Amino acid sequence: MTFTIPIDNGDAVKNAEADSQRTLYPYVTGTSIVAIKYKDGVLMASDMGGSYGSTLRYKNIERVKAIGKHSLLGASGEISDFQEILRYLDELVLNDNMWDDGNSFGPKEVHNYLTRVMYNRRNKFNPLWNTLVLGGVKNGESYLGMVSMIGVSFEDNHVATGFGNHLARPILRDEWRADLSFEEGVKLLEKCMRVLLYRDRSAINKLQIAKITEEGVTVSQPYSLKTFWEFQAFHNPTAGAQGSW
Repeated sequence: MTFTIPIDNGDAVKNAEADSQRTLYPYVTGTSIVAIKYKDGVLMASDMGGSYGSTLRYKNIERVKAIGKHSLLGASGEISDFQEILRYLDELVLNDNMWDDGNSFGPKEVHNYLTRVMYNRRNKFNPLWNTLVLGGVKNGESYLGMVSMIGVSFEDNHVATGFGNHLARPILRDEWRADLSFEEGVKLLEKCMRVLLYRDRSAINKLQIAKITEEGVTVSQPYSLKTFWEFQAFHNPTAGAQGSW
């Protein structure tokens, strides 16, 4: 796609073509999302940081949103692209409500829609720079899935994005159970978020935990975790490291 710019060059006007640009690197980004199924539905946790490059520029960004009546969406990656995805979903839910047929999209339908959107944009070489987590409950059945920025998707009992995929998933594999209570689920998510706070430079100590059940979506007020920074390894993290550095 090109457009023409007239340039006044004295007696003549020359046309210059300027190529349309793609997002080559995300600007303001959010870090990990961690989500699990529990006995009554789905729990999802995220911090509220927004990094401008390596600078923690924003500290009040909500990255977990309710979608319709049955779904909950969390996103890592570019914040502006997440806002664009939310606009797509607002239109989807509005069109669904206009039918007024007593039915509404469940989490599986929304997850499939997001998979197609992300894969479509990838095929246009103009991807939305997000990794999405979609959870929900409909007709008593809990659902949890993830979509990458190129449209790769899967379902699982627990998922995590960003650094959480490396640091939180091992904890979840060891400690997750299908019969977790709400309190146990929150405690497990807080353990994961605390590890990410220690190890991920983009994480901040201000998080929200959202739950979705048959009754609907509840998102907690932002709060901070109790932390301990006096571990000996934190004082001299390069002690014993090999090499000339």
